[in-house]
Amino acid sequence: MAKQRKPDPWRVAVYLGWRDAAQHPLFRTLRIGLTDDEDLPNGVWADIQPDAVRFNPRIRAESDLWAWVFAHLFLHAGFGHLDPRTAEPGDLDRPVGRNRRRAPKVHYQAACCVAVDRFLTSVGIGRPPRPLPDLPAEDEATLARRWSAGVPAEYAPGDHPDFTVGTEREADWHKYPAELAIGVSSAATAAVTVASGGDPIRRKPPWELALGWFVSSYPLLGALAAGLKIVADADVARGWQIAIAAVNAEAGEIYINPLRDLPAEEWRFVLAHEMLHAALRHGDRVGGRDPYLWNVACDFVVNGWLVEMNVGEMPEGLLYDPDLRGLSSEEVYDRVSTDLRRMRRLATLRGKGLGDLLNEPATPGRYADLDAYYRSALANGLEYHLSAGRGDLPSGLEQEIRALDQPPLPWDAQLARWFDEHVPSPTRKRTYARASRRQSSSPDIPRPGWILPEEVVRHATFGVVLDTSGSMDVRLLGKALGAIASYALARDVPQARVVFCDAAAYDAGYLPVETIAGKVRVRGRGGTVLQPGVNLLERADDFPQGGPILIITDGWCDVVRVRREHAYLVPEGASLPFRPRGPVFRMR
Repeated sequence: MAKQRKPDPWRVAVYLGWRDAAQHPLFRTLRIGLTDDEDLPNGVWADIQPDAVRFNPRIRAESDLWAWVFAHLFLHAGFGHLDPRTAEPGDLDRPVGRNRRRAPKVHYQAACCVAVDRFLTSVGIGRPPRPLPDLPAEDEATLARRWSAGVPAEYAPGDHPDFTVGTEREADWHKYPAELAIGVSSAATAAVTVASGGDPIRRKPPWELALGWFVSSYPLLGALAAGLKIVADADVARGWQIAIAAVNAEAGEIYINPLRDLPAEEWRFVLAHEMLHAALRHGDRVGGRDPYLWNVACDFVVNGWLVEMNVGEMPEGLLYDPDLRGLSSEEVYDRVSTDLRRMRRLATLRGKGLGDLLNEPATPGRYADLDAYYRSALANGLEYHLSAGRGDLPSGLEQEIRALDQPPLPWDAQLARWFDEHVPSPTRKRTYARASRRQSSSPDIPRPGWILPEEVVRHATFGVVLDTSGSMDVRLLGKALGAIASYALARDVPQARVVFCDAAAYDAGYLPVETIAGKVRVRGRGGTVLQPGVNLLERADDFPQGGPILIITDGWCDVVRVRREHAYLVPEGASLPFRPRGPVFRMR
């Protein structure tokens, strides 16, 4: 197992400071994103644009210092300093860059920073990176006019401005003062409540609001949402390298990264994604497949369903391909497993190269088997969703939910169905050419007997292309051939046309179905080449034109193209190196 990369403690301090500032009652309503920017000058901690806060990843500082810096920038936005209409004509530089944004002149920036710092000292968020001078009591407009001829040294800002003023066409800067006003009102109400002996009003984080929405407004997943627990712990997220979210079905827990700033609509999508992973038991259905590629395949399917159902908004960068619509997770896995290099660069909600299906709980504790809960929660949610007329669901999702209430058909039963559908059973006919004298009461009266016409017997057959390379599991091979023999005999199919394949094709001709297993010799001569065996059957004059072909392999083979009805029989967990067109039965 590869050693996990240790997170950068200085970057962690940045995000902790961001959390402390963004979750303060004053700023909870502000919707501003955070991004790093290597282009910021040395010594500049951060700045705020009309659409995001940028921080300098080269600065190393404690989280409480970062909390002050971010709160300082939030107040610039909330006080309307990003609004071009607030400043006087001489307070801003000329528009620069493609977005035509304007930087404040030195005297205006210094006045705005004094107003912000004066307010911030009374709030108690973090601590300033440098000692503050005595701050004048005038507002920023008065200070800007007084300092237009020169800013006192103790108030002089750096060369890089803390904020950039937006343009009239930008839609972000004008919402911040109103959002800060809501935060001030909420904080004041909480303070009054505390002073009167009550509990402060706590605004729920967006993931809790999203979870509550499922319980109250989305019956399909409402029962699941009520029974699953959200673990929002930055230390857990950091220890398990969870970028956004992950889930453990056995523990009944969804782990989220509380430092990720997503709106409630995107949290709805994220939580629905993880709930479907858990309820459909994707972690238990991996079998012998590659766990990460299986996770990727399930992500493509689940995200496609949620987009089709319009549940929340899909965060940027998740796995989604409209061309995979209608495919099952197993079918998508067969596709993605043919391009391992590209697929391992894709990212799940946990991160790049990491699956969001956890095999063990991220928090200690003892957990009960939740299989019955998941089945009943989804089944009841489906019935309520449909009876309440809440809209149509993707057919694949509805089929998987209904399948949870019934045990899946074993592979041998699926194979039997394929035989019933594609291998004709000979129909007996009566003929006087073979008289029947079984009626003892009138032995002298001839009666027609039952026969199987030769042409019917000749067409009641099928072809078997059998992988006999050294990688084949002899035990599973015997199980497969035993199942084939029993079904063929039950349908009065006397013989099958068999071709053995490893590095070359060996035509064994027609064999009685009960003796095929005794004729198999696992040769072990390198890789398996199945196409010559398929070609031999398709071109054989003594093999019916409509005869189906059953290909038995472990998946370590060439790309096979079959131009008639066919199916594959492979071990559970094996994948084919191509997209199969016929059904695939997986032996257990």
